[in-house]
Amino acid sequence: MSPAAPPLLAAPPWSEVSSGRPRRVGVELEMNGIDLEQLARAVAESFDLVPERVGRYEWRLSGDRAGVWVVEVDSSVLKKMGRREREPGTVAGEVGASAEAAVALVVEAVMPVEVVSPPLPLPRLGEVERLIERLRDAGAKGTSERLISAFGMQINAEAPSLETPAITAILKAFLCLYDWLALRAKVDLSRRMTVFIDPFPLDYARRVVDPGYAPDQAGLIEDYLRWNPTRNRVLDLLPLFVHLDAARVRAAVRDDRVKGRPAYHYRLPNCDIHREGWTLAASWNDWVEVERLAADPARLAGCTEAYAGFLARAYNRWTGDWAAEVERAWLGR
Repeated sequence: MSPAAPPLLAAPPWSEVSSGRPRRVGVELEMNGIDLEQLARAVAESFDLVPERVGRYEWRLSGDRAGVWVVEVDSSVLKKMGRREREPGTVAGEVGASAEAAVALVVEAVMPVEVVSPPLPLPRLGEVERLIERLRDAGAKGTSERLISAFGMQINAEAPSLETPAITAILKAFLCLYDWLALRAKVDLSRRMTVFIDPFPLDYARRVVDPGYAPDQAGLIEDYLRWNPTRNRVLDLLPLFVHLDAARVRAAVRDDRVKGRPAYHYRLPNCDIHREGWTLAASWNDWVEVERLAADPARLAGCTEAYAGFLARAYNRWTGDWAAEVERAWLGR
């Protein structure tokens, strides 16, 4: 029997941003089993880029019209150490090298190397699929390959509109579909045991899916910061909110890793890059279901009303199956 064809990348309901420019999507892939230089060279060859080593644990790859690609070890401590010049033959240099080697030994055992794309035009997501195949052939290993490999794939989908009602609709749709998304994602135990992809607090979900919830921008951001002053959410909205109102967010979240960008930072999927048949499309297509629900006001209103009722009945959280209900009644599957 021939292997099943890989899923096609679904088209989202919005192919352009509100200004009329084509939308863009960034992708981050975490893995091990391939060393940093080998990974940088593979990405550079895939896109005809010029690789430049900017530290012992970081590469920047230029030449793509979409922007700079990044290949790095996912450790801010190690990257800072790798940017410092060492003085060979000196006591300070030798001590520094030994300390760095000790940190690297620990970090590289548990932390991934990662590829971070620039925001790519939607039609170029197929190129990411081909990169995944190339890295798999080169020996890249992903989430389920080892018990401690809590590696993820992150999707940065550009917001089609920065208007508050549009953002609120995406957030409502995501909360309504979260149980279904988590079931579909088959999130690895190693990742569920970390804090990096925590679900939204139940009280926050109740507030947002309330049919009457229609805040202005300040109210939307303040509510988010009250319950979610952290990057560690399955859908991280801090980058989007920094882009919209940096002062408000910076006053509540003092984390230099939070960078402003007009995108939804979807962090849930595993990165099972070593598994034959694993693709970007499966997770991307599930995200597109969030956008399709958000783009259909009548269906979204019905779904949020049903979900608000589901959450209001405490016994549903133990005996109910919202993932099955939302798929049957609100996704047309």
